Amino acid sequence: MLGKDPESPNGDSPTLYYDEDRDTYLFQGWRVTDSERLAQMTIPDHETVIEFPKRMMRFFPEVQGESGAHA
Repeated sequence: MLGKDPESPNGDSPTLYYDEDRDTYLFQGWRVTDSERLAQMTIPDHETVIEFPKRMMRFFPEVQGESGAHA
């Protein structure tokens, strides 16, 4: 886990994770269900869309100035 949204009303979500084995980020966030917004994107059946606030970007190691280092 890299960080949780400090402004989350219940302290549970959104959350940003890093998977060292796969070298990927994982997001726990708000499910996007708005059909108008989804219609503007091409989303394959095996994918989904989540939303998280811009303020969560600070948890990315690259933004923190950490090259290659992950929490």
